Amino acid sequence: MFTTASIIDNLNQSEGLEYKKLCRLLKITKKFDKDKLDIALTALEKLEIINKNEDDEYICIKDRDHLVAKIRCSSKGYCFAVRGKDKEDIYIKENLLNYAWNGDKVLVRIIKEGYRRRSPEGIVDCILERSNQILLSKVEIINNDVYAIPIDDRILTKIKLPKDNKKYTFKPENKNIVKVEIDRFPIGQEEGLGHVIQELNLNNNEELDTDFVLSKSNIVKSYNLNHIESKKIEKRERIDLTDKNSYLFKSWSSDNSPMMPMIQIEQGKNKSTKLWIHTNNIAERVDLNSKKSLETLFNGFESFPLLNDWQNYLSEAIRNDSEFKFGEKNEAISLCLHLNSDNEITDWSFHLTLVKCSFIVGSDHTDALLSRKNKTRITSRVLKPIKEYIDDLDKILGISLSFRQKYLLEGKVEIPAQINKIELLEEFFIHNPAETYKGYFESLNKEDCQTYISPILHEANLIWFKHSNKYSLKSAGYISKGIDFINANEIIKYSEFIENDIELNEDGNLSFSQVIKLCENDTKKRILHKLLINEFKENQIRLISKHLDNDKSEKFFISPWTIPGYDFTNLINQYCIFNMIINGKKSKKNNINEINISKSNSINLVCWDIFNSTISKNIDKLFNKFVIDKLNEYKYKVNQYKSNMINIKKVRKAEKLLGNIYSGFILSVQNYGFFVEISELNVEGLVHVSTLNNDWYEYRSRQNLLIGRKSKKSYKVGDLIEVKIIKVDILKYQIDLELT
Repeated sequence: MFTTASIIDNLNQSEGLEYKKLCRLLKITKKFDKDKLDIALTALEKLEIINKNEDDEYICIKDRDHLVAKIRCSSKGYCFAVRGKDKEDIYIKENLLNYAWNGDKVLVRIIKEGYRRRSPEGIVDCILERSNQILLSKVEIINNDVYAIPIDDRILTKIKLPKDNKKYTFKPENKNIVKVEIDRFPIGQEEGLGHVIQELNLNNNEELDTDFVLSKSNIVKSYNLNHIESKKIEKRERIDLTDKNSYLFKSWSSDNSPMMPMIQIEQGKNKSTKLWIHTNNIAERVDLNSKKSLETLFNGFESFPLLNDWQNYLSEAIRNDSEFKFGEKNEAISLCLHLNSDNEITDWSFHLTLVKCSFIVGSDHTDALLSRKNKTRITSRVLKPIKEYIDDLDKILGISLSFRQKYLLEGKVEIPAQINKIELLEEFFIHNPAETYKGYFESLNKEDCQTYISPILHEANLIWFKHSNKYSLKSAGYISKGIDFINANEIIKYSEFIENDIELNEDGNLSFSQVIKLCENDTKKRILHKLLINEFKENQIRLISKHLDNDKSEKFFISPWTIPGYDFTNLINQYCIFNMIINGKKSKKNNINEINISKSNSINLVCWDIFNSTISKNIDKLFNKFVIDKLNEYKYKVNQYKSNMINIKKVRKAEKLLGNIYSGFILSVQNYGFFVEISELNVEGLVHVSTLNNDWYEYRSRQNLLIGRKSKKSYKVGDLIEVKIIKVDILKYQIDLELT
């Protein structure tokens, strides 16, 4: 099904399209769909978004007043058109939304310029793409008609249902919400229409939680991956490294969790080292020039954990053919890093290789290796069977620690993983080395071996940015600078957390790592860690430009490619590496002196385009704004899903403990109350200010506390208190507490 956005995207990618060609690109063949297209084209012409040239071709009007944005609404009814990084948000009044919903992609026109601290105001002229085709709703009867009322209070509308959907009327004791498929979105004076496709009775029915949270995040639970066929690998020259030991570090226990790369170490003379990163050769297996494959991949760009297994974005056939099988020869796409005696990278090169998995390293192995006091004597029952591998593993762990330490000395931030006390959520809390979008590092943890491959993969991802940027090759990635400093005013709010003897720099700042070190005890450190995480904004994927200032950008950008089994970003970057190795031009025309463009020392010798026009065209299909926007949209949904899945399971846990009293500490304070973490359960709940009946409490934002006007009793972050669980709301993932 086409959208307004797909019409404009196709027109933007050409200098003009005839009606028939536009139909082919949008895959429209039926008269019913052509009628819809005609209506859309007429509306876009009237809005002066497109027009026809003298050749009767449709073109987009450039330099128009319309701006592309995403609608973001709050539960209080405030709506903004968000345009992206470093661009001012536009305030949209409810009556000017023109039925745009939270998450919709729209064209906005500014009708009132911003001034002082006020945002500009605008109107939605066109909805380019709907974010919701399915709504989670409560069924209610209004004036004898049946309506679906979205449980997401950021969607400011209701949908009319058929009369026979009356049987799904919401009953609070059953928590019977429904999935509603939209038949017609509201437009003008016409109401939106839909019908119920599934009822979810959530009361004491945890089996439906996954379905509920996925639907609320607007993620399709499953789709047909069989269109993504596994190609047979062509015979190519590869470096045979099967006689060397390669190690696969893995903490995830699910059979279908994302495939991990392998690490290989070769210790040379003068304490120099070759460190190999072998990645699953998915770029060789997936036909990224196939429309069928791409259409399927665009349904889900990323793998994510369910409660008992994972939902993968790749087909089982590709996973089976690409995974590193223990003791067998496997094709890989590899990076070789040359390290000096100080574990500094002096050189690198990319290769096609043949490798063999010698040993699968588990968290019990890293725990035993890093816990032993005497490295010369092997007494542990875990380590005795693997004596022959210990020197290699010690060296790999040492390099990992060295890489991480380098960044910490530069002021980067390391924060421990959250504690989990719910067995079903185990896969959610194991460190994911592919999550490179955060502005901070997760602490190395000997009880989670996957944390120790992260520093190595971080370097490998950074290397590809450097390599691709120097050659002007396309790559997709993240800014990884994070936030290094917190303002002194923020420190004052939490002054009781740290010792009095602190020194600020000349700008009045204190680094995050210094703040943590100055905390007096573990509880206060945990609170500060949670508060600091909120200061980091998740980085968005972006196309990395060849015009970047290399001196600055090399420190800040990474282009992930080492775990292509995890997401599409890793895959397209690996695809570019694969094409560089097999299709990259190694010399100028008629020049017999070839240069190995896969090596770092070749970068300054190359002064020609690496790819020919055909390869460049194939690469451009993957590296463009349309794909990058889709990747970011899907990543946002997945992150919402993971957060909400954790929250609903915590609420389920609290639901079984209603009326129980626990001790906890105040995690954050707001004008409407304060959030308390119950350490014993590792759940958080809200003590609403309305339950504090003994006084009138005033919120003081500068001190970050609530204080009674008469009693002067205060509640601030870090206070230890006793609370009772009084209510839970499954639909809002909310736990209500009161003081005892």
